Amino acid sequence: MANQLVDRFQRRITDLRVSVTDRCNLQCSYCMPSFGTTHVHRRELLSFEEIQRLVTLLASQGIEKVRLTGGEPLIRRDLIRLVQMIRQIPGVRKIPMTTNAVLLSLYAGALQEAGLTSANISLDTLQRERFQQITGFDKFDQVMAGIHKALEVGLPVKINVVAIRNFNDHEVLDFVELAGRLKVAVRFIEFMPFQDNQWSIKQFISARELRRIVGSRYKLVPLEKEALSSTSNNFRVEGQEGSIGFIASMTESFCSTCSRVRLTAEGYFRPCLHDSIEVDLKAPLREGVSDQELTELMQRALWQKWAEHPDFLASSGKVTAGPREMIRIGG
Repeated sequence: MANQLVDRFQRRITDLRVSVTDRCNLQCSYCMPSFGTTHVHRRELLSFEEIQRLVTLLASQGIEKVRLTGGEPLIRRDLIRLVQMIRQIPGVRKIPMTTNAVLLSLYAGALQEAGLTSANISLDTLQRERFQQITGFDKFDQVMAGIHKALEVGLPVKINVVAIRNFNDHEVLDFVELAGRLKVAVRFIEFMPFQDNQWSIKQFISARELRRIVGSRYKLVPLEKEALSSTSNNFRVEGQEGSIGFIASMTESFCSTCSRVRLTAEGYFRPCLHDSIEVDLKAPLREGVSDQELTELMQRALWQKWAEHPDFLASSGKVTAGPREMIRIGG
């Protein structure tokens, strides 16, 4: 297919996730190893101009959505300028961001004006003490302020909840109530294993069980998927606004319609979140190679993209994603 990124299974690649930093102002246990991680020096991060060149190249090959991630993207200095730069790239239609929202109240208005199209906010509990337990910091009020500010300036908001048994599963109905009160989308995500994130089958709770919990009190009305490659099964809750989604990343593979690739903060191109296959784009970029050579590097890596990731439940959560932790890959 001319001028389109397509893998060997004929999946068209339209979504790029760009990590802008490997640092975060929280330390969530399911994302970062308990012993911490070694951060790269700032000079090892892709510059905004380097990101712009790669996104421009990928957009010419069919990338339409560029999600900014981290780490926590809002701690990258002058992020608003990067949003403005990406907005000017022909072919890019959406620029969402995944954030923990700690700093969002400070930047939501400027980000919206710069071209940010939506915010996915990670929030796993509505209890202050539990928030501090899972993140390591007492910043719950800042997160809620960020959510309210984003809504105030007109940014569509989705709240992502990683469901963990015996930790926050008793709050599922509270999050459904929050979706209705704030008129936002709340999405429950199955807990996934990554390098050294202390994943345990005993903590795992399936999307099917989560749906049963919600259905015990609320009537769920199915909604159409936003796109064929969408990972969330979404529902309207009868009698209230907002919506509820379930992302069954462990129990219901959506690999067959995957349209995503990733660019790490250090400049590695990754076709799959859970595979160790990646190609360094930063070194050749700084050596002055042509756009054609960069495209060939990415296409060779993309051609190795799995048909589907391993069954982690069957393998007791064994991870095969290589030496990088989730925080260094990008959410």
